[in-house]
Amino acid sequence: MKAVIQRVTHAGVTIDNKVRSEIKTGLLVLVGIEDADTDEDMEWLSNKLVNLRIFDDENKVPNISVKDIGGDILLVSQFTLQASTKKGNRPSYIKASKPDIAIPLYEKMIVQLETDLGKKIFTGEFGADMKVQLLNDGPITIVIDTKNKESNIQSINNYKDCIACYYGENKKYKIGNILIQIMISV
Repeated sequence: MKAVIQRVTHAGVTIDNKVRSEIKTGLLVLVGIEDADTDEDMEWLSNKLVNLRIFDDENKVPNISVKDIGGDILLVSQFTLQASTKKGNRPSYIKASKPDIAIPLYEKMIVQLETDLGKKIFTGEFGADMKVQLLNDGPITIVIDTKNKESNIQSINNYKDCIACYYGENKKYKIGNILIQIMISV
């Protein structure tokens, strides 16, 4: 799951010249779903979004979450976040999930965000031609890919750690500046 998170003073979605959703202070979250995404990815991302400390405290330091300020979340599905631009000039969307996979996960994401935030969130409409407007505050824009969770990286400082990692499960490890992923099949 890929997400583009923007801290906003207001944002809205219009479909067929009708306002679908509007929020004041909060987060505009564009989310792209791929077939490999799981409920675990969705739950991790929801928790990260609700607790991401990117709103200013009394000292003008980004140290408060959207939940702490009682802010809103506007969640908009955007399959183009899964675009590959590796070859040629026309993006490929082959990694983007088809609606039969993406819609149920998107709907679960809405429920999870509402649970984690403790209130209703606002949304676009899956698959619709939407006009999204926003006033980015900061500007603060953050990109998150649940397939690259930094918290899953473990450091290896010596040979014994390396042997121990071999017996672990599918995990990422960092040796100096080199990031490796160990996939173990039993």
